[in-house]
Amino acid sequence: MIKTRFAPSPTGYLHIGGLRTALYNYLFAKQNQGKFFLRIEDTDQTRYVAGAEKALLLTLQKMGLKSDEGPRMDKSLRIKEKGKNGPYFQSKRLKIYQEYAQKLVEKGQAYYCFCSEERLADLRAKQQANEQPSRYDGLCRKLSENVMKSKLQNPIFKFVIRLKVPESGEVVFKDIIRGEVKFQTEDIDDQILLKSDGFPTYHLAVVVDDHLMGVSHVIRGEEWLSSSPKHILLYEAFGWTPPQFAHLPLLLNKDRSKLSKRQGDVAVEDYLNKGYLPEALINYVALLGWHPQDDREFFSPKDLIKEFDLKRVQKAGAVFSLEKLNWFNSYYLKQKSEKELIKLCQEFTSTLDKKLIKNILSSQRDRLETLGQIQILAESLLKIADYQPSLLIFKKSNKEKTKKGLEIALTDLSSLKRWNRGVIKDKLERMVKNNNLTNSDLFWPVRVALSGQEKSAPPEEIMEIIGKEEGLKRMRKAIDKIKNETL
Repeated sequence: MIKTRFAPSPTGYLHIGGLRTALYNYLFAKQNQGKFFLRIEDTDQTRYVAGAEKALLLTLQKMGLKSDEGPRMDKSLRIKEKGKNGPYFQSKRLKIYQEYAQKLVEKGQAYYCFCSEERLADLRAKQQANEQPSRYDGLCRKLSENVMKSKLQNPIFKFVIRLKVPESGEVVFKDIIRGEVKFQTEDIDDQILLKSDGFPTYHLAVVVDDHLMGVSHVIRGEEWLSSSPKHILLYEAFGWTPPQFAHLPLLLNKDRSKLSKRQGDVAVEDYLNKGYLPEALINYVALLGWHPQDDREFFSPKDLIKEFDLKRVQKAGAVFSLEKLNWFNSYYLKQKSEKELIKLCQEFTSTLDKKLIKNILSSQRDRLETLGQIQILAESLLKIADYQPSLLIFKKSNKEKTKKGLEIALTDLSSLKRWNRGVIKDKLERMVKNNNLTNSDLFWPVRVALSGQEKSAPPEEIMEIIGKEEGLKRMRKAIDKIKNETL
């Protein structure tokens, strides 16, 4: 059976790159009628962030990536584990790792290392001074059995367990994305498997767990490619068949540096909190490195399961574009019915009532890129920005014509009994025509008077949303500004 996993560490929020890894594992498993499960890799207690595992699980559930096994959040926001291969938290599996590390020692595939931190630090310093790669020199690998037993019996000596890496040879494996990959064993350190506190290193824990949990395909980021020979050597040392590997390309900023928070948000939660829809994020993230056979860009989750192909994942890094994500999100917002969109906006903001949201969406929904913008739009419409009187005058007009346009608009609009954008626009257009004015003389100053901004929605749309009384009030203020200022 095809079986994949996503195994995050509880060190913070879910990274966009982590979402893509989880998504590809999920799609590949579902496409092959296999299983997708979650595992929490929390053995590094120094990096643990309280509550991070709950945040990770909640985000994955919001994104629709439901696991077949592993931890999940119930309705009471408690973590429960499902599956026969648990526990699915590595911190609860310490005895398992200790047992398997000991088996490797007994097989002669690993050894006890009693070197102190001081000796190792001194070794690294000498290697750096000689411009040599930092690695363990194998001192304890050469200990006699008697010396080793003597040290084990003396509690003063703390030890770790290291893998006995072959001193020569190659590790060769076929990566689904990158093809044949080779590493020389002489370049691989005798890695630590079990630390002196009884906790495993990542390398031991991930290999033992992937084997015991039946993982058939390991789909992970490119940054783990250099760890693959260590893992394959461990599989060989245990006498186990390794899974198939697929290493995904890096996610990059526009300048092709590695995607990082220094250049913008990287956590999935940040995007959800700004009003990006899960379906838009999933669709966009799926295309960060994977190319379908045709030029399609919009995929439902079912479409992705049907069309996804690991062999069509590129090797080169994929650039994360916020503009492209905004375009996707705007598309999905447009697919929502008015009722659905109003409900989503209500859930996103507690300060706007349903009627106001409906009024704003009636004219602004095509401009909406995120749900968060509904609040920004409302504030920009309901709270006029402070502006200089000179902004009222378009470059092709002048003070006299601008003042005339505003005064005619105030008078004629005051007489309107029906107040909607169609009636208002028609009235403004007739004012221009009947008074020998241009749009620059009337539409521009009216719009600035209503918004206080150089760029904004058309005046008829703003007036429909803010209402007749407020609209006329803002025009009176604009007339006073232009009268009292020397321009």
